[in-house]
Amino acid sequence: MEALAHADVLVAEHEVLDVVRTHARQGVAEVHTDADPAGNPLPATGTPQLTVVDGASATVGVPAVRDAAHLVMEAARGGRRVVRAVSGDPGLDAYAAEEMLACAAAGVPFEVVPGVATAVGVPAYAGVPLRDAEGADVRFVDARTASDRCWTEVGASDGTVVVSATLDSVAAAAGELVSAGRKPDTPLTVTVAGTTTRQRTWSATLGTIAQTLKQAKVLPSPDGGRPVIAVVGERSAPARRDQLSWFESKPLFGWKVLVPRTKEQAASLSDQLRSYGAVPHEVPTIAVEPPRTPQQMERAVKGLVTGRYEWIAFTSVNAVRAVREKFEEYGLDARAFAGIKVAAVGEQTAKALIAFGVKPDLVPSGEQSAAGLLEDWPPYDPVFDPIDRVFLPRADIATETLVAGLIELGWEVDDVTAYRTVRASPPPAETREAIKGGGFDAVLFTSSSTVRNLVGIAGKPHNVTVIACIGPATAKTAEEHGLRVDVMAPEPSVMKLAEALADFGARRRAAAIESGDPVTRPSERRPGARRRRSTTT
Repeated sequence: MEALAHADVLVAEHEVLDVVRTHARQGVAEVHTDADPAGNPLPATGTPQLTVVDGASATVGVPAVRDAAHLVMEAARGGRRVVRAVSGDPGLDAYAAEEMLACAAAGVPFEVVPGVATAVGVPAYAGVPLRDAEGADVRFVDARTASDRCWTEVGASDGTVVVSATLDSVAAAAGELVSAGRKPDTPLTVTVAGTTTRQRTWSATLGTIAQTLKQAKVLPSPDGGRPVIAVVGERSAPARRDQLSWFESKPLFGWKVLVPRTKEQAASLSDQLRSYGAVPHEVPTIAVEPPRTPQQMERAVKGLVTGRYEWIAFTSVNAVRAVREKFEEYGLDARAFAGIKVAAVGEQTAKALIAFGVKPDLVPSGEQSAAGLLEDWPPYDPVFDPIDRVFLPRADIATETLVAGLIELGWEVDDVTAYRTVRASPPPAETREAIKGGGFDAVLFTSSSTVRNLVGIAGKPHNVTVIACIGPATAKTAEEHGLRVDVMAPEPSVMKLAEALADFGARRRAAAIESGDPVTRPSERRPGARRRRSTTT
């Protein structure tokens, strides 16, 4: 990651670039493989051919096609820091050594950053250790290039064999091992799409793998050319994998989960969902805009500085952001809150305040809502409270619960529209079709407005989709829109909502295993429907 962060030029295949570019700085030049000047795939050659997509290195509109070593050296001689990224480990890459030798011969200095080889990383994610305390030889075989002598040697060994193959050639590789002396009942595992959320592993023996893949309806298939890693030997036995399969047994493994929130709010929720094995898909349903008439907000912020308020109450992260932006506009910072008591409606709002440099004086000890905040809010006391006024910056569509409650406690409230929430633009047609057609396994609703807005801009989720709601009010709105609520958070917290969905997924998985059924995602169980091909990574 350090090397990528300092790179001026990235050189890699398309699939590798898609992964590493997220760690590169903005504006880095990219050079990718497998395309001619017209954008068509190149035939396989002895040396990788690369298309320059950096305008500075090619004639505008006509990408240049040259070998990797030449491009690397050309950029390096120009004083640019080049990262040549490969899949897996450079030591096992077929062309990396040639490119390094070319650099050495040309006097171009280089460094090597070791990686994790596919043949090692995939078994680790499949829960198949290659060695244990008893020890054993481990042999790595590429079925595409293995010679008869290679098969004879690994067939005569009783060590672990890691075979790189394709779905439609793994049975032939198993046959080669049996012909070379391995017993047909030797266990093996076959893993496709290893280390991604599309990973799938089958346990069989050398003699039964062809039948296992046929029964699983994996073969015959147009995807037969997909690469797989097969591990042959006692260490791949199913009994061990049942205990060690940590990745595929995550509670939401491979679930495509719709997160309908504003982009900024979705990030932490998406990270939590990924930790459960899910593939979050963020769809903004609400756009936040400044108030139509900013004068009221401007007067309130000036009142903070002049001592007009005893309290300021934040009911959302967006309210914190609106006040912070107004502060920055006036050249103010967190010191302007000196002498003012600060309340936050919940943990996420409190975190936003702390990031601003303000530690809230009051956060609900119970329910994280306006009602929970009121339960802990002190009544106005003219002896101890020199000022009786509360500044409440909020959305234009917020409820009146907090205002009415504060007035009842004896406080005067400046109820100020700090921002407007408007319905976001509809998502792409592909996303709308997935929502209505059952392409998502679950959808998380964090407010009544996200329910109304999602249905308004994209349509109603399919009835196979698991509906998870943050609280009773949100669940009621979902039911009013004809949705069946499957999961509800035990308390109104985004974190607890994600946990509740994970618990639901874990119970669903355990029930399938106990009844002897295959573990499937909700979107795969549509009766009479054609299974959709997953495109998530």
